[in-house]
Amino acid sequence: MAPGIVAIDTRMAGRRLVTSAYLVRAGAPTLVETGPSTSAAAVIEGLRELGVGPDDLPHIVVTHIHLDHAGGAGTLARAFPDATIWVHERGAPHLADPTRLVASTARVYGEERMRELFGEVEPVPAERIRPLADGDRLPVGGRSLEVLHTPGHASHHLSLQDDATGSLFVGDALGVHLPDVRVLRPATPPPDFDLELAVASVERIRRRARGALLLSHFGPAPEVEALCELAARRLRGWAEEVRGALGRTDDLDELARLLERRAAEDLRADLGGPPDPGLDLERYDLLAAARVNASGLARYWRTRAGGQPS
Repeated sequence: MAPGIVAIDTRMAGRRLVTSAYLVRAGAPTLVETGPSTSAAAVIEGLRELGVGPDDLPHIVVTHIHLDHAGGAGTLARAFPDATIWVHERGAPHLADPTRLVASTARVYGEERMRELFGEVEPVPAERIRPLADGDRLPVGGRSLEVLHTPGHASHHLSLQDDATGSLFVGDALGVHLPDVRVLRPATPPPDFDLELAVASVERIRRRARGALLLSHFGPAPEVEALCELAARRLRGWAEEVRGALGRTDDLDELARLLERRAAEDLRADLGGPPDPGLDLERYDLLAAARVNASGLARYWRTRAGGQPS
């Protein structure tokens, strides 16, 4: 991905190129993102193939606590007993006690679908969790990761800049950009998506990057300016689509259909025509389904208007 940084495909939902974890191969090897608990075996095997065994991983960092990024933190903490788990200070309590996090995820996905995608969520022992805040630097042995608070997708979302390469681990700040498709889709989930913060975070990432953007979905993107410009434009465009529709309907299914049409238009625009039938486009719906995005955007606009979020 970049010098000293290797991606591990977490094989989320049994699919390739959906969610990536990253190993920073430094004096103190560091895993960025865990994937869900259903991916723990794939991550452990990937680390083993890279020479990292149960006693060789001092640090695990997650960009945010959504289950496709941190749902496996408790499972991996048990598998790597010397690892400290690093997360934004607001997310730390929810790794120690994931009850509210799991309940929130179940409201979005439904109980059965949540279990299918993400599995059980083990708590992380509180004494092994350390909080991170904007401007912190995490030394990892011969290089360090600087913490950038990049809210919008979630209020506690972090990005991490590797000082050795200038590359930025950006989590979901820009959305979903799968490497074999090369199409960018926003990720605007409830409960705390914020458009202004999301666009500001994209701009901060654009200013700071000195190397590739390392997306959690999925892999490196060297085209920093173009991808950041597109991400901000897509965020605003999808948000305005929902805002306009809310003047005539509150029906989530109808809002989702509007975003599905918008996603199809974006797909054709990015590809310059209809997609190859061989592309696995269903992966986008695993990560940024139209209904989930519509729910997050509708909640955002209702909250801004002073109404009750749904």
